[in-house]
Amino acid sequence: MYQWRKFDFFEEKYGGKSLIPEEVTGKIECCSSGRGKVVVGCDDGTVSLLDRGLKFNFGFQAHSNSVLFLQHLKQRNFLVTVGKDEQISPQQSAVCLKVFDLDKMEPEGTSTTSPDCIGILRIFTNQFPEAKITSFIVLEEAPPILLIAIGLDNGCIYCIKGDIARERITRFKLEVDSLLDKSHCSITGLGYRVDGQALQLFAVTPNSVSLFGLQNQPPRRQTLDQIGGNVNSVTMSDRSELIIGRPEAVYFYEVDGRGPCWAFEGEKRFIGWFRGYLLCVIADQRIGKNTFNIYDLKNRLIAHSLVVKEVSHMLCEWGNIILIMTDKSALCVGEKDMESKLDMLYKKNLYTVAINLVQSQHADAAATAEVLRKYGDHLYSKQDYDEAMAQYIHTIGHLEPSYVIQKFLDAQRIYNLTNYLEKLHEKGLASKDHTTLLLNCYTKLKDVEKLNLFIKSEDGVGEHKFDVETAIRVCRAANYHEHAMYVAKKAGRHELYLKILLEDLGRYDEALRYISSLEPSQAGVTVKEYGKILIEHKPVETIDILMRLCTEDGESARRGSSSTYISMLPSPVDFLNIFIHHPQSLMDFLEKYTNKVKDSAAQVEIHNTLLELYLSNDLNFPSISQENNGVDLSLIARSGAILGSKAESNGKVIADRKDIYKDKDCLERREKGLHLLKIAWPSDLEHPLYDVDLAIILCEMDAFKEGLLYLYEKMKLYKEVIACYMQAHDHEGLIACCKRLGDSGKGGDPTLWADLLKYFGELGEDCSKEVKEVLTYIERDDILPPIIVLQTLSRNPCLTLSVIKDYIARKLERESKLIEEDRRAIDKYQEDTLTMRKEIQDLRTNARIFQLSKCTACTFTLDLPAVHFMCMHSFHQRCLGDNEKECPECAPEYRSVMEMKRGLEHNSKDQDRFFQQVKSSKDGFSVIAEYFGKGVISKTSNGPTDTNRSGSTSSGNGF
Repeated sequence: MYQWRKFDFFEEKYGGKSLIPEEVTGKIECCSSGRGKVVVGCDDGTVSLLDRGLKFNFGFQAHSNSVLFLQHLKQRNFLVTVGKDEQISPQQSAVCLKVFDLDKMEPEGTSTTSPDCIGILRIFTNQFPEAKITSFIVLEEAPPILLIAIGLDNGCIYCIKGDIARERITRFKLEVDSLLDKSHCSITGLGYRVDGQALQLFAVTPNSVSLFGLQNQPPRRQTLDQIGGNVNSVTMSDRSELIIGRPEAVYFYEVDGRGPCWAFEGEKRFIGWFRGYLLCVIADQRIGKNTFNIYDLKNRLIAHSLVVKEVSHMLCEWGNIILIMTDKSALCVGEKDMESKLDMLYKKNLYTVAINLVQSQHADAAATAEVLRKYGDHLYSKQDYDEAMAQYIHTIGHLEPSYVIQKFLDAQRIYNLTNYLEKLHEKGLASKDHTTLLLNCYTKLKDVEKLNLFIKSEDGVGEHKFDVETAIRVCRAANYHEHAMYVAKKAGRHELYLKILLEDLGRYDEALRYISSLEPSQAGVTVKEYGKILIEHKPVETIDILMRLCTEDGESARRGSSSTYISMLPSPVDFLNIFIHHPQSLMDFLEKYTNKVKDSAAQVEIHNTLLELYLSNDLNFPSISQENNGVDLSLIARSGAILGSKAESNGKVIADRKDIYKDKDCLERREKGLHLLKIAWPSDLEHPLYDVDLAIILCEMDAFKEGLLYLYEKMKLYKEVIACYMQAHDHEGLIACCKRLGDSGKGGDPTLWADLLKYFGELGEDCSKEVKEVLTYIERDDILPPIIVLQTLSRNPCLTLSVIKDYIARKLERESKLIEEDRRAIDKYQEDTLTMRKEIQDLRTNARIFQLSKCTACTFTLDLPAVHFMCMHSFHQRCLGDNEKECPECAPEYRSVMEMKRGLEHNSKDQDRFFQQVKSSKDGFSVIAEYFGKGVISKTSNGPTDTNRSGSTSSGNGF
C-alpha cells in the first residue's frame, strides 16, 4: 500500500461539512440508498428519507420499537424494513418484516403522512425459531416477486420468496455452519450473484465463506474458504464478486473460490465498492484514527485518502460516497471529472498513469489519443524519439498524421517516420502523399527487404493499404521497376504494367506476351494506348495480336461464331491511330484482315484506308532504308557498271537502289490498288464497298490513271474517260477507248466520236491517220453531218483536204442517191394523189351504175330490197341488219385509218414525246418532216387576244 501513489481524484462535496437533519432524532441503526433517496432507520422505529444534500424529505413510524435493517428497492419504489414492534404474545416474536409502497401515501393526522404498508410478515415461526438477525438482503427477481435472505447469529439463513403483499410466499432455511460454538458461526455478510438463469447466494461467517446454488432444490452448498470476515467488512463488486476485508488484506471471491487479494494492512472497519473503486475505512492503530481510502485497483493507485471520525455507515448515492459518522455528521465525497484528473497528472508528468486512467475508465478513443499525444510530445521534447513514436502510433486514426510526420521530418528521424507510415498503411488510413513518403523512405534507406514486404505482402492486404498509382510512380522514379510492375500486375492496372515494360525497360516481347494473356476487351484497350511503341519495335507480333483481337482466332473462337459475337469484335478502324508513323505495317495488317474477313461492318473504311496506302506516292519504308546488310550485290554491281566508277557507286548506287526498290514497290501497290477497286465493286452492286468520291480524289492526287479510268468507266462517265486520254495525249488509247465505249449497239455513247473529232480538230498537229479512222466510225454510224465535220476539222491547220476527200466523196455520192430516191417517191405520190382527186371528182359529179347480181355478204342472188354502197359493194337489206350506213367489207379498213389519225392527233399534243424523238434522232429535221407529212402538224390560226389559241388538224375526206 505504501508503494502506491496517492492522488486527489475525489473531492469533498458541500464544503466537507454535512450533518444528518435534526428531524432524525433517534440513533441511526441502518441505511440504504436508491432512486435518488437516502433512507435511514433509527432505534425509535422511525424511517427518514433524505434528498440530495442530505436534506430531510419526510419521515414516518415504520415500527413501534426500532428499525433493525432496511433496503430501498431499485425496480419499484418499495421499502423493505425489518424491525421490532410491540410483542402481542410471548409465543410470537416482536420482529417482523414490512413492505412499504413509497408512491402511495396515507394521511395520518394533520401534520405527517406515511406510505402505504402493503405487507407485514412475521419472520420467526415455529418452523423457523427466533434468533438474532445479523445480516439482511433483498433481491428483486421479477417484481413483485422478492427473494429475501436473513442471516442469523446461529449460522442459519432464513429465505422468504414470493409476493408478500398477496401473502403468496415460500420459506426455506439454509444451514451454513453446524458448530457447537454458535458465537463463531454468525452470518456476517450476504451477497446475491445472478448469472443468467443461475441464482447464487454468498454467505460469510467469521470462520467460512460459502456459496449456495439456489436454482437447485434443495439448494446446494459449496465452501469457498475456511476463513470468513466480520460485519461491515463484506460487500459485492459490480462484477458480482464477493469482497472481504481482513486485517492483512482484501480478498475477492468468485464462484470457484478465492480470487485475487490486495495487501492493505489494518483493521477494515468498512468495505465498499463504487464505480470500480474499492472503498476501505481502515483503523490505524499507530495514530488512533480511521483512514478512508479509495483504491483504483486497475491502475494501482490511491485515488483519495483522508482521515475520518468514527464511521457508522457507508453508502453511495447521487454519484457520491456518503460516510455517516457516529456523531450524526456526514461526509460526501465525489469523483472529479476526467479533465481535472488528467491536468493533475500532466503537471506531474505522470503520462503513463494518465494513459492507464483513461483506459480503465473506458474513455472514448479520442480522449485516449489526446493523452497519448501529450505523452508523445513530452517524450519528443526529451529527444526520446523511439518512445515518442511508440505513443504516436497508438494515436493513428484520431490524430492528424501530418502532425507527427512534420515533427520527424524536422528531426530527420527517417527510421521512426518509416515505422509510423507503415502502421498508417496497415490500418488503411494512408493517403497518396503518405504512400509517396513511405516509398521514398524505403528508397532513401535502400531497404529492399522492407520495400518487398510492403509491396509484395502475401496476406492480400497490400491490395488496399496504399494507393496503387502513387506506389508505381514512386518506384519508377527510384528505378525500382520490378516493384512497380508487381504492384501494377497485382492491382490489375494493365496500362501501368505495360507502361513500365515498354517505356522504362524496353521489354517488348514480354509486353506482347502479357497483352496476349489478357481478356480481349482489356487487351484492346492496352493495344490502343501502347500500340505505337509496339508497332515501332515489334510490328509483326503486334499485327498478330491485332488479328486475334479483330477476328475469331485464338481463344475467342471457342465462344462460337454467332453474328452477335462477331459484331462485338473490335474493328480494325479502332486501331488505325497506332500506325500513324508506320503505313507499311498498317497496310500489312489491313491486307491480312481483308483476306480473312469478307463481311466486316467497317469494310468501307478499311477499303478507303487501303486505297490511300496503295495509291500514295511517298509512302515511307523505314525497314528498307535502315537495312545495310541485306543489300543485293548483283544489283549494286549492275548499277555501278552503269554509273561508271566505284567511288560513285558508294553513294549514288545506293540511292539508285533505294529508288528502284521504291519504284518497284509503288508499282506493286498500284496493282493492288487497281485490284481492290475492281473486286470491291462487284457487278451485282450499284455502289462499291468504298467511297467513290474519295477514290477518285486519291487517283487524281497521285496521278493513278488506270484507277481513274476504271472508276469513270464503271460510273458510265465516258466523256471523263476520254478526257483522261486526251489529257495524256494517248491517241491510240483514245481511239481504242472510243471503239469500246462508243458502240451504241453495246450500250455505248456514239457522241464520243464527235468529241474525239473535235479534239483532233483543235489539236494543232498532224493527226491525219487518227482523223481518218475516226471518220470511218462517224460515217458508219452517221453521227455527224458532213458540214459539221468540215467545220470541226477546219480548225486544225495541219490537216489537208486529202484527209477528208474520200469521206466527202462518199457522202456526196450517198446524198445524191438519197435525193434521186426522194424524187422518185415524190413523183409516185403526186401521181397517186392526182388519181385520187379525179376519182373523188367523178364520184361527186357522175352517176354510178351498180351491176352486181349477188350479195357480197351471202353470195346469193341479189333481190330487193337491196343496199348499194359507193365502194361498189351490194348487200341484201336483211344481211346488213341495222347497220345500213357503212359497208361491212370496207368499214374495218376505214376504222383503222381513222384510229391511226386519232393516234397521230393525240401524239401531236404530247410535246415531251415529240421533243424527245427530235433529240434522240440522228436527224431531227427528218422527224419534223415526218410529222408534217402525216398531217399531224398544221398551221394555227390566231384568235382574239382574250381567247386561248387552238389548233385544228386538217384531214382529207375519206370513205
